Amino acid sequence: MTKALVVDDSRAVRMIISRTLRDLGYEVREAANGKEALEVMASEKNAVQLVLSDWNMPEVNGLELLKRLRQNPELASLVVVMVTTETELDQMSAALEAGANEYVMKPFTKDILVEKLQLVGIHP
Repeated sequence: MTKALVVDDSRAVRMIISRTLRDLGYEVREAANGKEALEVMASEKNAVQLVLSDWNMPEVNGLELLKRLRQNPELASLVVVMVTTETELDQMSAALEAGANEYVMKPFTKDILVEKLQLVGIHP
């Protein structure tokens, strides 16, 4: 089973994304911010293949999380999708330049999430 990590400071958003991923057959871990996500990745980096991360979070934000994940050569194949309310083109560009595989704008539907996962080639 493919393991995913959902990172968002909103418990409700984590629940929505996690439920969608579970419906798609993923085993899901959750983190409330980038710092917690880095702790999960430190212990489970070989198991997690997908990270869906919010941008605006306390302690370590999503862009910083993305940059730190991309600094680790062991995580080169990790798929990272930003899921955020940040809709400015320059912010989207910054995330993609930092190594995000895809970008999903909130609010989103299950169909949009599935489409983005198909675009990055990790969901049939």
